[in-house]
Amino acid sequence: MNDDFYQMYLEEMEDISPCTKEETEMLLKNIKEGNKEAKKRLVEGNLKTALSYAKEFDGKGVLLTDLVQEANMALMMAVERYDGSPTKEEFDRFAGDLMNEFLLEAVQEEVSAEQTAEELAARVNVLQTVSSVLAKELGREATIDELADKMKMTVEEIHGIMKIALDAMSINTEDMDMEALEGADGFDLIEQEDEDYKG
Repeated sequence: MNDDFYQMYLEEMEDISPCTKEETEMLLKNIKEGNKEAKKRLVEGNLKTALSYAKEFDGKGVLLTDLVQEANMALMMAVERYDGSPTKEEFDRFAGDLMNEFLLEAVQEEVSAEQTAEELAARVNVLQTVSSVLAKELGREATIDELADKMKMTVEEIHGIMKIALDAMSINTEDMDMEALEGADGFDLIEQEDEDYKG
């Protein structure tokens, strides 16, 4: 689906002519005079440049369609914010810096989200392992307090991890390691313990 949208976008780009140096500088002057149509054309005439910036970040964890959207948003903001001299070189540098900033932030947010998901999955896996070990040692399923004591965590922290696991199973979250969550020993009891804890 994303590939289809991207292909359609590329086809639309073929009909849009980039701004020349002369046109850019004329548009910048018109924008300073409050011409809204000049803003629209300056954005339109730089969409191919935004696309080229987006492509530089392709393969870093963010969909190319999302990267294009980020670059286009940065371009529109650059047109709104620019208050420098009406020269193509200065505007291009200003817009390019802003597009790089937006794109880098998008990639960093994606990396951070993936790391967080991995950390949460790791915590769930550790809890499952400890729960299984304690069950064998005690001959019964461990209580929340026992799990908390074994993992050197508070009861609230244990409940937080269990809520993550249960939410992940209920919504089939793709970011979590669902194979590791499915069929784990102790989760039936943990869910019940959670209900008891809530009162």
